[in-house]
Amino acid sequence: MPKITHLLFDCDNTLVLSEELAFEACADLSNEILAKYNIDQRYTGPELLNDFVGQNFRGMVVSLQKKFNFSIPHDEMDKYVSMEEDRVIGKLVRDAKPCVNCTPELEKLYASKKYGMAVVSSSALRRVIASIKKVGQDKFFPEDHIFSAATSLEKPTTKPDPAIYLHACKVIGKQPGECVAVEDSKSGTLSAIRAGIPVIGYVGSYGGSEKQKEMTETLKELGVKVIMEDWKEFEDCLAKVEAM
Repeated sequence: MPKITHLLFDCDNTLVLSEELAFEACADLSNEILAKYNIDQRYTGPELLNDFVGQNFRGMVVSLQKKFNFSIPHDEMDKYVSMEEDRVIGKLVRDAKPCVNCTPELEKLYASKKYGMAVVSSSALRRVIASIKKVGQDKFFPEDHIFSAATSLEKPTTKPDPAIYLHACKVIGKQPGECVAVEDSKSGTLSAIRAGIPVIGYVGSYGGSEKQKEMTETLKELGVKVIMEDWKEFEDCLAKVEAM
């Protein structure tokens, strides 16, 4: 295995506890869309989180269109994406918190200067930056090393498409095998794996031991070899990946 030189972190519920807040805002707007298109289904934030975790809003709405067989014009989709971004950022700026024990580990990594660090997210770039700024993590990541599948690519996409990870590797000038990704979701993990990047699966943001156990099995089935339940384990988890 090549020498690991870069660490690529998902943002939502990996660095920042943002998914629950974001999906609260998403649910309101998603229900407005469904009502407009005369679809009876309605979602709560937790229901959306369960069904679409790891996807950005554009990808989620694409999935809703397929599921309920309706179509939103391109310009209208762009309007909804912008509305969702504004609503979510408002919630994050007020209420976002770092994932438990994450920031001290980032502090140690940043001080060591051993690895380059980047954020690789499905979420819109403004949302990612708002999240990490709110919790004081923006100082760890160069501005040009924050990547968004919704914003950074010529054609917006979402994880599990590997495009954003491949783009990030190209920009930072590293081969996928020289990087390690930290992901909490199935879609994010698939994105990294399909790009050829080894993954540390983080399950600490899932509430309850049963859900953590379920996600551990899900991520292992995808090919993840190292699972992290608490950010305090990061150093040991990274060493395990490097020893492979």
